[in-house]
Amino acid sequence: MKLSTILKIFVFPATFIIICLGILTILGGHITPGGGFQGGAMIAGGIILCILVYGVEKSPIQLSHSFISNIESVGALGYITLGLVGLFASGFFLYNVGTDFYHLLPTTMVKLFHYPDVTNAGIVPYLNIFVGLKVFVGLSAIVIAFSQFKRTDEDDSKEDKSNKN
Repeated sequence: MKLSTILKIFVFPATFIIICLGILTILGGHITPGGGFQGGAMIAGGIILCILVYGVEKSPIQLSHSFISNIESVGALGYITLGLVGLFASGFFLYNVGTDFYHLLPTTMVKLFHYPDVTNAGIVPYLNIFVGLKVFVGLSAIVIAFSQFKRTDEDDSKEDKSNKN
């Protein structure tokens, strides 16, 4: 299927706008509606738009297997690490050590995880970042895998037709 040049010219800048809006949603998720999941889905939506228009091989934004694996690992390990810090410091998994509502922690630990914002959201912005990374690469990887599966299926049918002749 051949797509128009106008569509290809429109999609590339639109992708960057969508990705920037996703990053903004992740970083402002502790004070606005949205957060890690919504922002990660927006970033993945930009990548998916490029893949749908250009195809996986010709897409201007290429995500290698190692990049996807590393980013997903960072997201998972960061989330688990923040959860374990809260568990070991206070006895509660994902305890918000940056705000310490119940005054269970020493002030040095609270200052370490204090997010520099007037809303004092503690570790919530960091959790949004890690969740956003996981969602972004997870959704992107699914679409990349499905697009490759379709191509392999078409190649097999071509081979079957050539073997019959």
